[in-house]
Amino acid sequence: MKRIVILGATSSMIQPLLRMMARDGKELLLVGRSQERLETVRSDLLARGSPQAVTFQADFDESLDMVLAFAEQYFPDFDTLLLSYGTMLDQGVCQVDPECALRELQTNFVSVVVLLTAFAKYFESRGRGTIAVITSVAGDRGRRSNYVYGSAKGGLSIFLQGLRSRMHSHGVRVLTIKPGPVASAMTANLQRVAMIASRETVARDIYRALERPASDIIYTPRRWRWIMAAVQLIPERVFKRLSI
Repeated sequence: MKRIVILGATSSMIQPLLRMMARDGKELLLVGRSQERLETVRSDLLARGSPQAVTFQADFDESLDMVLAFAEQYFPDFDTLLLSYGTMLDQGVCQVDPECALRELQTNFVSVVVLLTAFAKYFESRGRGTIAVITSVAGDRGRRSNYVYGSAKGGLSIFLQGLRSRMHSHGVRVLTIKPGPVASAMTANLQRVAMIASRETVARDIYRALERPASDIIYTPRRWRWIMAAVQLIPERVFKRLSI
């Protein structure tokens, strides 16, 4: 892992992870919606030791075909893709407003599938490399409090499962990353979130998984693997009565 494309490089959740990469001398292509924020992140990472940090402004709901083209032209021979962007719109609005639901699915599932389909061709022809995607434990079971967001993340996890099977014979690793609630801008509006994790803890877990390719799916913090396993065992007739 030497040359890494980051889709969603301005996400507050992954800034500690990017700093770890910079400290270890990784070269980075930073892709995000805001050029101003990209430049801020770039300057920070260069100061922390990254030998190269290239930026590209892109709207992940549009202009998707331009992202891979830019990467191949201005950041050739990259070996790792990390996709880390997403939104978590208000469930109460999404469940009554079709446009809100569509935006949530477009950003968290449709645009991701389009980008991964394009990048998969690159890695397939290369015959090696890593595709890593941050999804969420919310995709492991539909809950009344976030089922629109959760369905997008659940669909993405299934897509990654199929992509992993396809890419295995081509020597390409596909890593699914499932964080629990993380202290970030996305979760700032959540009230009394239980067991919210620090960004630093999640960054260490993700970095360890990227550097040691032993797992296909990781939960971070690790306790969420067992929490979600227990949640999935609850019978539907009981689960539908729970106000979670």
